Amino acid sequence: MSVTATPAGLCAFVDASPSPFHVVHTVANELTANGFRELSESRPWDLPAAGRYFVVRGGSIVAWVETGASQPFRVVGAHTDSPNLRVKQHPDLTSAGWQLVGLEPYGGAWLNSWLDRDLGISGRITVREGNALSEKLIRIDEPLLRVPQLAIHLSEDRRGVSLDPQRHVNAVWGVGGAPRSFLGYLAERAAIDPDAVLGWELMTHDLTPSAPVGRDLDLISAPRLDNQATCYAGLCAFAEAVAEPGAATPVLVMFDHEEVGSQSDRGAHSDLLPSILERIVLARGGGRSEYLAALAGSILASGDMAHATHPNYPERHEPAHQIEVNGGPVLKVNQNLRYATDAVGAGAFALACAQAEVPLQRYVHRADLPCGSTIGPMSAARTGMTTVDVGAPQLAMHSARELMGAQDVFAYSAALAAFLTPADATPR
Repeated sequence: MSVTATPAGLCAFVDASPSPFHVVHTVANELTANGFRELSESRPWDLPAAGRYFVVRGGSIVAWVETGASQPFRVVGAHTDSPNLRVKQHPDLTSAGWQLVGLEPYGGAWLNSWLDRDLGISGRITVREGNALSEKLIRIDEPLLRVPQLAIHLSEDRRGVSLDPQRHVNAVWGVGGAPRSFLGYLAERAAIDPDAVLGWELMTHDLTPSAPVGRDLDLISAPRLDNQATCYAGLCAFAEAVAEPGAATPVLVMFDHEEVGSQSDRGAHSDLLPSILERIVLARGGGRSEYLAALAGSILASGDMAHATHPNYPERHEPAHQIEVNGGPVLKVNQNLRYATDAVGAGAFALACAQAEVPLQRYVHRADLPCGSTIGPMSAARTGMTTVDVGAPQLAMHSARELMGAQDVFAYSAALAAFLTPADATPR
């Protein structure tokens, strides 16, 4: 794992990770190459006093370093999923002599941004092997699908069309009156018997590579920055915490399904994080009392992206809380707890930024606009840990293509690394 986060490193990470399952695969490969051991949740853990471990649950992953000491936790959390268009269960459609693949929006996808893009396919399928099931990653980085825009001459409103998510986001992938099996095509590409495919979670991804852009190449154009920029920055920060441990046990958790509410077996509302933390304490020889004591002294940084002030829509932002790209990490506060930040968590992250020598920005959403949320409030409620919501500034959140500052990649990771390695972790 590279300790230093770089714009090129972020671009490579995003391009390697078109789906939540590929994010986990990318992170797990990095961890394994650096001496981490994968544990199974379905088996008892008999662990030595010290070691490096991780657990995978679908599109989510938890990693930590065990020293054997009775310590509280410092947790950096992120999410692996991003809004996109996903393949329906019966995807084969025809219309007006075109062969289509039926797609459905996932999360708050900004639908217009997905039109007229060359789209690949990624995700996972389950395959029958005798009386057992196996899981296989799928990835096709070819211009397989395209959701075509309506010609301006046919539109009732030449300023743009209103998209119906049921009718207007199906993808063209061929011509002819008889539909071709999309799943059969994927099985053929993967050298799998089509009849053996029993389940799938498949999604589209933009094929344009991530890249530095702008006059001075000080911006990054990429898909899925929300929230793979945090996954990458968190991984680099975690690598630094592994190399230079502090007074707390560093933990990195990346949840799936944040964009649709986190209520799943592997989302932030699940038992994934609290169960792993409890098993860590049990493996140390502690019990329920020691586990609860560890939680009481722990802090979680819920990392997600933040809204930079948009130059073309400055009026859509809280005027006293302007956020600059390349201006440093963002502390996010919402009085109605759409973000989980309180004074203690804010202080912990502000101190981390000071120790990392990076500037800190403070974000508040306009009071007359609905505010998005994060894994923070749910993680705080599930664990009882002090939680702070943080992020890196970006434009075009939930678009198929997003924009952030190149300098913020390093600053964000540096602040998270300082957060993970406190010199003092005195329980509250």
